[in-house]
Parts: sequence; C-alpha cells; structure tokens
Amino acid sequence: MKTIPITSIEGVRIGQVSDHDNLTGCTVLFCPSGAVGGVSVRGGAPGTRETDALHPSRLVSEVHAIFLTGGSAYGLRVADGIMDYLEEQEIGFETEAARVPIVSGAVIYDLNEGAPHVRPDAAMGRLACERVSNAFDVGRYGAGTGATIGKVRGKEGQMNGGIGAAACQIGDVKMGAVVAVNCFGDVFHPLTGKRLAGVTGEQSVEDILLSGNIPDQKRENTTIGVIVTNASLSKEESTKLADIGHNGFARTIRPVHTMVDGDTLFSMATGAVKDYSFLQLSVLAVKVVEEAVISAVIAANDLDLSE
Repeated sequence: MKTIPITSIEGVRIGQVSDHDNLTGCTVLFCPSGAVGGVSVRGGAPGTRETDALHPSRLVSEVHAIFLTGGSAYGLRVADGIMDYLEEQEIGFETEAARVPIVSGAVIYDLNEGAPHVRPDAAMGRLACERVSNAFDVGRYGAGTGATIGKVRGKEGQMNGGIGAAACQIGDVKMGAVVAVNCFGDVFHPLTGKRLAGVTGEQSVEDILLSGNIPDQKRENTTIGVIVTNASLSKEESTKLADIGHNGFARTIRPVHTMVDGDTLFSMATGAVKDYSFLQLSVLAVKVVEEAVISAVIAANDLDLSE
C-alpha cells in the first residue's frame, strides 16, 4: 500500500473556494463521466441534498457531483451553480429535453464564525467547479474554512476544525476521502489515543457529559465527507462503503453521530478497476476517512504530533 494525492484518482475533479474574510467556503468533487454514488447519514441533524436519489432502489445509477459546504441549510444553494456549470459542460443524466446533472451534497454550520448573512451561494458553487486543481489544500479551506470543534462550552472553549484529505493505492485500486470536520466531540488519534483537538482544558467532551454537567445543547455541528474510489462498484456496494466509512469517524471523534451532529458520508466509484476485493475496500475506506479527519485538525490548528 502506498500513499497518493487525493487528486490522483482518475475521473474525479476537485475544486474549492475559501472565503477567509467571512469564514465559510465550498468544496466540490465532480465526475464528468458520472460515478456510482452512495450515502450514509448517521447524525441526528443533517443538512443534505439529493440523498434519496443515491439509494440503491432509485432509478438514477450515477452521481455527477458531490459538494461539501458551509452556510448551514442556506449553503445548499451552491448546488444551483454546480448544476449550471455541469449543464454547460453537457454533463448529466440523459433525458429527452436536457442532460440533468445529479448533484448531491451536505452542509456544516459555520454561521457563528464570520458574517452571519454571508453564505455560500450559487456563484460560489460554480466558482468551486472552475477552480479545479491538482493540489488540495487542507485545514481552513473550502468547506472547512469556518469549521470549529469542541463547542460544548461555547466559543471560548472551541478549537479550529477544517477540511482534510487522505488517499492510498494497492495495486490498481485507489481509495481516498475528503472530510470537513465541524464536530461536537473531540478528535483523538486512532493509534495513540491522544486527544488532538476539541474543547479546551483538561476535560474532554465525554468527561464533561459523564460528570453530570449537562450544558446547553450546541446544535451547530457536523462532520461530512466523500469517499472516492476507482473501483467498479454497484449502487449497493457504494452505499455500503459509505456506511462502513463512518467507522473512520467513530475511531477519531468522540462522541460522534449525536443528535446535535449531522454526520454524513457520501461515496463515489468511478468504475475504472473491475478486479477488486470489497473486503479490502472496506478496510481502506475506514483508513482514509480517519486519516482525513486527522489531517484536517492537524492543519487547522498547526499541531505537531512529534511532541
């Protein structure tokens, strides 16, 4: 197994827009030839678009773009710009009247961090598609620009969240993940168990809750992401891969999948590699998701793991 750039997975293009003045942004992954999509929603407070279309029992077999964005539910407007861009590129599901792009996505809540009335919109979604790059910035960029974590005591006790990425390759099979971390819980290293980021102070979020101190619920949380592979998956397999990928969240974020998180994972399979082991893909999915989470908080908080 070797580490590869997230942008090296053929058939998938990635673009980001970061509004550092207003602390919000957008990240788009799109596939001109379409990808077999899947989704798994585990959090109790999700903000999503076109998740039902990805269900294995639905008609459309491919997704053309998946976005991760800030702005809470307002941020879902980025899809309009992505739709317009893809239509102009003649990318979409063939119908008699037009090609209709299938665009799914999810949002995080970052309205408390910048100007509350400046949110990702259609123009930002389109710009993210136009800003495709072979480099991918992690930390306070794209959908992670205004992300925060450990908000159990309010803004005075929180740390930076951000966006992260990881990818690897075994033989011809490639697997990667892009994750925007804006969680209620703390982030822990999956191997050492060290608490890397979250609520400041000696107590973790779990410690605070288990001590009997029940703070006001902070609903401005979520961790969202996309798993990408070049394997030729069915819709059932792609859906299951997204479901399994949540183990990467569970290995790095505690608590996770709470009623005040909107934790959502998508998957995209481009279909270039026909010979693969789904068991192997399942292990890889968890690995890249957890590494993407860790990369996000390390970059966003300038952490040094050698200490």
